[in-house]
Amino acid sequence: MAAKFLAAAAAPNPLIPHWPELIIGAVAFLIVFALLAKVLMPRISKTLAERTDQIEGGLKRAEDAQTEANKVLEQYRAQLADARHEAARLREQAKEEAAQIVAQGRADGVAERQRIIDSANAQIEADRQQALTTLRAEVGSLAVELASRIVGESLADEARQSRMVDRFLTELDEEAASGVPAR
Repeated sequence: MAAKFLAAAAAPNPLIPHWPELIIGAVAFLIVFALLAKVLMPRISKTLAERTDQIEGGLKRAEDAQTEANKVLEQYRAQLADARHEAARLREQAKEEAAQIVAQGRADGVAERQRIIDSANAQIEADRQQALTTLRAEVGSLAVELASRIVGESLADEARQSRMVDRFLTELDEEAASGVPAR
């Protein structure tokens, strides 16, 4: 057994490294680690910091843009609401003005109609008076002429003729007004 142990001690164990290799590997590791720590780590840290700033800045800009967009949207909604209120107010004002115009037109129409009716009544009354005056003169002259023929004398006295005709016409007017039939 001792021989086996000696034989095993003489054969190197593949799991245990040799001391020189272990020292060379440790020195190489420290050189690479120092190189990484001095040269590459600042660059990597700088790049990571820049990317972090870009991401955070992008998020901040996105939040700012979102906030600004919300403000603009609220302003737009407020302006839209104001425009709707203004449009409703203008519609109401237009309806009121239209109602006033219609009412004014009706009032003007009624006034014009009444003026025309009054004017026509005045004209009719004037024409009636003129016709009565003309009729009185005609009836008077016909009555005088007829009376002259019946009497056989000339009744040329104008004052007498006028009194006689006026009395006759007054009697006719009184009989017409009282409803008594003429003689």
